[in-house]
Amino acid sequence: MRAPELAVDAPPMQSGDVDAKTLPSFVYGHRSTMWWGTVGVAAIEGTVFALAIMVYFYVRTRVTVWPPEAPPPDMLWGTVNTVVLLLSLIPNHFTKKAAERRDLHAVRVGMMICIAFAFVFLFVRALELMMLNVRWDTNAYGSAVWFLLGLHTTHLLTDWFDTVVLAVLMFTGPIEGRRFVDASENAMYWNFVVAAWLPIYAVIYLAPRLL
Repeated sequence: MRAPELAVDAPPMQSGDVDAKTLPSFVYGHRSTMWWGTVGVAAIEGTVFALAIMVYFYVRTRVTVWPPEAPPPDMLWGTVNTVVLLLSLIPNHFTKKAAERRDLHAVRVGMMICIAFAFVFLFVRALELMMLNVRWDTNAYGSAVWFLLGLHTTHLLTDWFDTVVLAVLMFTGPIEGRRFVDASENAMYWNFVVAAWLPIYAVIYLAPRLL
């Protein structure tokens, strides 16, 4: 007959050992892989923005009159959008802090306000595009301006869509800890979208009046 197998007990835990069952299943900030992923994406996309701005100034060195064949863009709607984005940082910060507290009600409210701000920005962006005084196919200057605005609009649409999806999940569930991490990192990415707009605004609206 086969001898019965002996049960082997796990060695007793020593002082300083950590029971894996007690560890959290999610974390915030630099300890989260989601945080590093968001930072990496922002770094890559920030480089793309920088290259697009370099293209704009390269085109500037090729002509004597700036902007060529067009007056500078009207500043009204671009300035309105700048104000809208800066104001959106308030509910965005509120949402990020609420997510880190795992305050579900506050996250829901904050995300809905952020979605509304993004919608207003996109509506004003449509008005802004109509006041550039140049088409994308008019010349290299027009192409550079439209590319910068199109690139930023794409990023804003992406984050707006991501926020809508997260908001739906926050209302429909299941509510898991990692959802709050997603909401926190989504808010951090929105900060990048706002920060990226400031140099683009300066390039498109101020540079033609100063160069």
